[in-house]
Amino acid sequence: MVPVLVAVIGGYLLGSVPVAVLVGRAHGFDPRDVGDRNPGFWNVRERLGWKAAVPVFAGDMLKGTAAGLAGLAAGGGDVLPVYAAVAAAMIGHAWPVFAGGRGGRSILTFAGGFAVICLPAFVLGVVLLVATSLLLRSFAWGTRVAVFSLPALQLAFAPAAYVAGTGALMCLIGLRFGQAALTGRRAGQRAGRGPGRTAGRRAGRRA
Repeated sequence: MVPVLVAVIGGYLLGSVPVAVLVGRAHGFDPRDVGDRNPGFWNVRERLGWKAAVPVFAGDMLKGTAAGLAGLAAGGGDVLPVYAAVAAAMIGHAWPVFAGGRGGRSILTFAGGFAVICLPAFVLGVVLLVATSLLLRSFAWGTRVAVFSLPALQLAFAPAAYVAGTGALMCLIGLRFGQAALTGRRAGQRAGRGPGRTAGRRAGRRA
């Protein structure tokens, strides 16, 4: 169990490396303060373009891959430590210890880890990504279709229990999206209760 625990801790620390924040700061901004405030590939790409955002894409994926390989080595080929290490990397990416707990959505980290979990399904996912992106002329839609197709593609190569594990990893992505939406809603509510609006309400009550 000690090697598995080390892989999980290592996965979390790997996931916590804030690649997008480091790249953004190298260009004079923090992605958590601009755009959709998500410290990930899409926000950096919107700000800097494809070329500058490539290190974010590669770095976030490699975090998941490295964690998965660590879990594979620690578990001696057993798949459970791989899932645990990838989950830890995703949690680290979403709630990073090196970036004040303000992380991204973990999609690329999940994809990188899935390459270790089921390489044939990952390769098919890449093919689907390319085909859909070309067909719809949208890399964003290609990514969505490919990522959400991974569990179905995995069924052709792995038992249903493994696919359920992949579904559990994807639930972490959903949890992070839900948290981000809730945070955004609360921020909007606080903005709506700003000084100007409060003063207006008070004036109305006096009238």
